[in-house]
Amino acid sequence: MFLYLALDSTNGRPVSGTVLFAVIAWSDYLDGLAARLTGQYSRMGALLDPLTDRLLVISGGIVAWEFELLPRWAIAVLAAREAFMLLLTQLALRKGVDLEVNMLGRWAVWPVMSAFGLVLIFGPGIVPDTALYVGLVMTLAATVLYVQDGIRRLRERQASSSA
Repeated sequence: MFLYLALDSTNGRPVSGTVLFAVIAWSDYLDGLAARLTGQYSRMGALLDPLTDRLLVISGGIVAWEFELLPRWAIAVLAAREAFMLLLTQLALRKGVDLEVNMLGRWAVWPVMSAFGLVLIFGPGIVPDTALYVGLVMTLAATVLYVQDGIRRLRERQASSSA
């Protein structure tokens, strides 16, 4: 619905789409926070939360790209990272390896989401651009940690199955 509202507008920043983006982002954050504070865990939640984050980032990226709200090169790098993470997650699931969400990855979501939220509210500028750059650096660093963790867990799994 966010994509429809934003892409159907003249500038990618309709109030209804912006509010919807903010509600989705904040409810995702509050859901994760509530789960951590109450000690609630489910495999479904663990799989859906990162998927929700990725879909929201990709949706924000599509709108920002279409209306040139943020630097396209940074959006392209972010999109490539998101596609890579989806493939990495699928590969890990097929190999029976659980990738744990790392703290840097959790923290990186906020500058990225903030960049999209800020640009939807205020329009293009130095603040949303800076938030995107900070989030991008953090996201790429988190990706390196995910790859390292995945390789380590895969080796451990192979070693334990061959022993």
